[in-house]
Amino acid sequence: MKKIPNSPCPARPAGTASHWIAAACAALLAGCGGGGSSDGLPQLAAATGAQLGACADLASKFSFANTTITSAAPVAEGPLPAATATAVAGPVVGAHCQVKGEMFRRTSPQDTKSYAIGFEMRMPNDWNGRFFYQANGGLDGNVGTALGAIGGSAPNFSNALKMGFAVISSNAGHDTPGPSFGIDAQARLDYGYNAAVKLTPMAKSLISSAYGKGPDRSYFGGCSNGGRHTFVATTRLPDQYDGFLAGAPGYRLPLAATANMFSAKQLLKVPGTTVADLSVAFPTPERVVVSKAILSKCDALDGATDGIVQDVAACQKAFDLNRDVPTCSGARDGTCLSADQKTALAPIFSGATDSTGKKFYASLAYDAGISGTSFATWKFGASKNLDTGAVATVWGVPPISQTGFDGPTYLTSTSVDTMLASIAATNSTYLESALSFMQPVNPSNLSTLKNRGAKVMVYHGVSDPIFMHDDTVTWYENLRSANNGNAADFARFYAVPGMGHCAGGPATDQFDMLTPLVNWVEKGQAPDSVIATARGAATTAGAANVDVPASWAPGRTRPLCSYPQVARLKAGATDLESASSFSCQ
Repeated sequence: MKKIPNSPCPARPAGTASHWIAAACAALLAGCGGGGSSDGLPQLAAATGAQLGACADLASKFSFANTTITSAAPVAEGPLPAATATAVAGPVVGAHCQVKGEMFRRTSPQDTKSYAIGFEMRMPNDWNGRFFYQANGGLDGNVGTALGAIGGSAPNFSNALKMGFAVISSNAGHDTPGPSFGIDAQARLDYGYNAAVKLTPMAKSLISSAYGKGPDRSYFGGCSNGGRHTFVATTRLPDQYDGFLAGAPGYRLPLAATANMFSAKQLLKVPGTTVADLSVAFPTPERVVVSKAILSKCDALDGATDGIVQDVAACQKAFDLNRDVPTCSGARDGTCLSADQKTALAPIFSGATDSTGKKFYASLAYDAGISGTSFATWKFGASKNLDTGAVATVWGVPPISQTGFDGPTYLTSTSVDTMLASIAATNSTYLESALSFMQPVNPSNLSTLKNRGAKVMVYHGVSDPIFMHDDTVTWYENLRSANNGNAADFARFYAVPGMGHCAGGPATDQFDMLTPLVNWVEKGQAPDSVIATARGAATTAGAANVDVPASWAPGRTRPLCSYPQVARLKAGATDLESASSFSCQ
């Protein structure tokens, strides 16, 4: 009998009968939940739960190198408070222990400021035996509430903590959400990858101290920069986590940010546009014109005229901006695009290039969500504020001090070539370039996690205007090529048509991908599709999505299909509001 990978079963001794060994092995496997899956990869055992011991005692009894526990307090069952006065209150979660602390407190030799990897961990009284590393977004810099996003966008939907996971959240090594931490060389590395590397063994030890056993299964997830963190973890921590859930993975974040500034430079070429108001180049009425033109050409390609472009690949071939959007014969009036606008928009959709015409980032897909709020937020705002500071100070070598720094001026006065050279540079202080510390190591080589039975699920809004859906398609195609043309036995990718950056857009943007990920990791149930729901004004699962068309049922559902499959209308089906009318083909 051949030994099963990660199995306690022995190889059959030569010359012995196999029946008793097979029977004993089967009983042993049934007890531990291990074995082999139908695709030949190891099948990981299911997690088993435990009850939390004393909470307050953790502050004094837990010890781990370079770690200080600052508080440990029980939290009663109920809704967690909203993050801000105007935010929707958090979901009801079970009673748990909230532990706060920090690791590696130090003083920077570059800016003399104090730095530490701050964290909080929430551990349920009734624990399911699982650990979730919550990877946060943006530039990090604050310890978000450790809830563990499951892929949906509505705050009252659910989360890993509510499901019974122990969840950790961190500041990724610095205490300010702005880019000034980039002056410190170590803070850059902690933000890029090292905080997760340092926190992971500590968190598992803390769990063991609290429950008397470590986590049976560990999961890592987040959206945006959190998706980048997750991609990085697949290559730097492949032996520490069993499931990876990445949303809108900006795994080439420095290049994506530079590409977004490239886009702003194109918009500035439209007459009348200023850096103070980039929206002049492409305001909402004209984005609606383009969105409607895309729908006119592409909506029915999946068999249903429903305001959703499911067949994304076919749409990119069918739609032509110059041909299918009216060109203004006179002044712009909101019903057409001027020739100048089309000239400016073309390279934004085709993909950012340097001065030689070499493409350095992915194309923006033609999709109905271009009319959504996400496009305006990222193209007109972040491109001159968030992206400028990140490229100049967090990733650039040498970094530019934030004292007196002006983002719009940096945008207009710095060439794309200079930006690209800066994020690729190193010197005697900053030994790793941003293209090293921010990106996964060989992202198409996931053999370590694959061969031990771990799984990866990725989702991405097709209308994401900052981290391109097309970039994730390229990653997945490269992953398929590295695995003999098929990576679906351990990694799956789900496009979300219409969705912007992590949420929003004319889309069904609320979904749970953590449950199917757990079922895949621990039960061998591969998720061919995930059901997603719209958040119209009449839904009660959280804040409504203002981009959902009034013509849709507020709770419209759709299957999100595992790439390269597309959700198509079933023959004879007429209910365009129900996922049951569609199948992944």
